[in-house]
Amino acid sequence: MIPVTSFAGKTVAVFGLGGSGLASCHALKAGGAEVIAADDNAENVAKAAQAGFVTADLRNVSWANFAALVLAPGVPLTHPVPHWSVLKAREAGCEVIGDIELFCRERRRHAPNAPFVAITGTNGKSTTTALIAHLTKVAGYDTQMGGNIGTAILSLEPPRMGRVHVIEMSSYQIDLTPSLDPSVGILLNVSEDHIDRHGTIAHYAEVKERLVAGVQDGGTAIVGVDDGFCRDIADRLDRAGKNVVRISVKNPLASGIHVEHGNIVRTSGGARSEIAALGGIGSLRGQHNAQNAACAAAAALAMGISPEVLQNGLRSFPGLAHRMEQVGRRGNVLFVNDSKGTNADATAHALSSFGDIFWIAGGKPKAGGITSLTGFFPRIRKAYLIGEAAQEFSGTLGSVAHEISQTLDVAVEHAAREAEASGLTDAVVLLSPACASFDQYRNFEIRGTRFRELVQALPGVKPVV
Repeated sequence: MIPVTSFAGKTVAVFGLGGSGLASCHALKAGGAEVIAADDNAENVAKAAQAGFVTADLRNVSWANFAALVLAPGVPLTHPVPHWSVLKAREAGCEVIGDIELFCRERRRHAPNAPFVAITGTNGKSTTTALIAHLTKVAGYDTQMGGNIGTAILSLEPPRMGRVHVIEMSSYQIDLTPSLDPSVGILLNVSEDHIDRHGTIAHYAEVKERLVAGVQDGGTAIVGVDDGFCRDIADRLDRAGKNVVRISVKNPLASGIHVEHGNIVRTSGGARSEIAALGGIGSLRGQHNAQNAACAAAAALAMGISPEVLQNGLRSFPGLAHRMEQVGRRGNVLFVNDSKGTNADATAHALSSFGDIFWIAGGKPKAGGITSLTGFFPRIRKAYLIGEAAQEFSGTLGSVAHEISQTLDVAVEHAAREAEASGLTDAVVLLSPACASFDQYRNFEIRGTRFRELVQALPGVKPVV
């Protein structure tokens, strides 16, 4: 835990008592603050009370003595309308911040030069975060990973030299972190997302920009420049005097890092050097993962990690669970768990990464279905459709070979048998549902875990080495 000493002797309201909210309560209390905990959910309030915190309905208390409102990232800050607790705080002139802001203040107080890598982007941030954490561990750092992935940031160990915090940040979290100042900031990409929470894509991009704009003096801002928003952001950072490393997987760069024929290449002042090779790394297949790897490589180089250690780290990266996760192989058949592919855009990345696919898809459908994936249909040898979306997807697939399997266990059994019988050299049984899981599973993690269990129970399946 990271005790939050910056509010010692003061009273702080915490609204939103899920994982990060409750961790904030513990960290504030450990640092000497008085905490008043609240939530719209009575069960969460009861859990906080059981943990020993004072709870209250913040509608019915005086805000005069509150030094801050610590807001959970899932609670609306601006759109579609500010949450009532935010309005109360503003009326009282009380700052509204999040748990990562508390971390930033503690780092500046106690270890301002401790390495802090923050990652954001519309797509790829979880894989990039996990990959950077893996690379820093291989390089010998005491690595703490969390934020929007895994562990709440205040539940990690405190900042100190030799210890790196690798933190994934959503736009919601950035919005609540006004003094965000990583030593290395990464913006992967910007495309339309979370407009309901930010109003317009322009405002969404503006929020994302804050992460790299806040990089501390002497730090490094790493920006993927394969979309217009990020190109403009990189140019603004340059003009502001930031140390900017541009990343591209689509075009060579005169200065920066790009991917060319499966190699990560660094260019500067006319000089060119290959710093790592991605060929044969199954956990980093596809153009989207090439961008993730290039950004992670840039972060590693910014931290002084050698190209040799970088290459070893890339080759040993196991991948992110439920995201292009290689869960087993039987003969020439590879089994891949991409349960995190909960919409067509995410599934497009998976389909683009393989040639002969026995595709398991379906679940609770999302708007647009899989019509945007028709360009990948020639790669599909057969589709196995599950859940509520099965009939809709069947209509979209048309003449593509498919069956309505209904359940995941039937789909895995049939896909495994038919992929093996196909005699194809590189057959892939791919779970990438292009759907939410909620019709049959509580979340995509449970769905992916079930797929892994079913595959590993098949006779003759071996781990992927």
